[in-house]
Amino acid sequence: MVEHTLHSIGQYLPEIVILATLCVIIVADLFIKSERHTTGWIMLAGLLLAGYFTILQSGRSESVFYDMVAVDPFAVFFKSVLILAGLFVVFFSMKSLELENYKSRIGEYYMLLAGMMLGMLMMVGSTNLLLMFLALEITSISSYVLVGFTKKSLRSSESSMKYIIYGAVSSGVMLYGISLLVGVTSATDIYAINKALVAGVDQTLILNIAVLMIIVGLGFKIAIVPFHFWAPDVYEGAPITIAALLAVASKIAAFGMMIRFFSVTFIDSAGFSAAGVWSAIDGIHWDILLGGMAALAMIVGNLTALRQDNIKRMLAYSSIAHAGYILMGLVILTSEGLTAILIYLFIYLFMNLGAFYVAMLFMNKAGTESIEEYKGLGFRAPLAGVALTIFLVSLTGLPPTGGLVAKLYIFGAAISAGWIWLVVIAGITTVISLFYYIRVVRNMFFFKPEDDAPELTFDLTSKLILFALLIPTLLLGIYFAPLLEFAKSSMSMIGF
Repeated sequence: MVEHTLHSIGQYLPEIVILATLCVIIVADLFIKSERHTTGWIMLAGLLLAGYFTILQSGRSESVFYDMVAVDPFAVFFKSVLILAGLFVVFFSMKSLELENYKSRIGEYYMLLAGMMLGMLMMVGSTNLLLMFLALEITSISSYVLVGFTKKSLRSSESSMKYIIYGAVSSGVMLYGISLLVGVTSATDIYAINKALVAGVDQTLILNIAVLMIIVGLGFKIAIVPFHFWAPDVYEGAPITIAALLAVASKIAAFGMMIRFFSVTFIDSAGFSAAGVWSAIDGIHWDILLGGMAALAMIVGNLTALRQDNIKRMLAYSSIAHAGYILMGLVILTSEGLTAILIYLFIYLFMNLGAFYVAMLFMNKAGTESIEEYKGLGFRAPLAGVALTIFLVSLTGLPPTGGLVAKLYIFGAAISAGWIWLVVIAGITTVISLFYYIRVVRNMFFFKPEDDAPELTFDLTSKLILFALLIPTLLLGIYFAPLLEFAKSSMSMIGF
């Protein structure tokens, strides 16, 4: 037992490093008050070290901590993407003027950010329902406080309270669903649950109710319709750095956990075959249910985004719509569909973080989040304006950006599986999305700024961060073969 535990600890180093980073930040914040970015640099160092240990796990496929955690290529992919997102958000935070008034508490900010990163890393590697829920709650509790971090703002406090209420209800429903599922299958390990379901379970009604309740909790985290109501208010009220983290990293972690749960629990020993898909549970047509949720997310997210003036609210509804596009891959539940999700999430990281980052730069310099007040900003800040245009073009899914590749793979997988009606809805809503994205571009470049409006300039570091997001967004639209291979190799899960 001791040998297994020690071996397991050795395979859990990325999470342990983030936990150690959290503790170091707390101690550093007690003794170092003069340097604002000290705790930020500690957070960066912790993320880089965690990334190093994650890379060392490449090629491994084993179960540790008595089958509670998987160390496999799938987990490595998601941990890598999450750590990359975390690095960008830390850099965003160092450049955010919104956090300037709270520099005396900035250590708490990075401590909570480390806690959220720890929870998300645990989410994508957990193979036990109890650990999955624990990881989800670690992520959620940290994010509740981060959303209300700028407590002098009534908008921020209001959004934090709404987030807590929605989150508490969804967590309670999910936990009750887990308890029912454990009661019916007599197991908490998802592979043991799969074996019980394939063998046959008598209480089919309770089983279906249990999975529906679990979908509520997971649906809340990815902000899918009809569990999306919290997202616009929370994104608008939260610091823009945290809004970006919720829109990208939190969604990626939730999809990672959701994919592992469904792909392991709902298929039989045939694996990702036509006969084995969605065959473990009788009753509800789970593919149609999730397909309907994906369609609603695309329709509601894109149509509602048309009416938004606040850039963060617009990006919130945009992220709801993108959750619908990503969910299409899970509806199919084939290797092709899940690989398309991984490709989409990787590209989504750069283009969505890029849009939030430029919005933050404009907030810093122009003091506005209103799209209507973006008029002329393209002339006052040409580099940022062109970059935001490219990010929005990529979010739409137009060439020559990575967004086109992301949507081509997800649409192609759906067409191959025969989900033509869902692809038609996705195509129509993609056209609709062009209207609210292009409105931002129109305001930046189709209106001349006032004569006395000063030029907006950014320092070298801000430009380097911008290029670090912009180059992959463009490059992945032209050369994406390595990403495709990375996604395909990451689809192997323990036992399948």
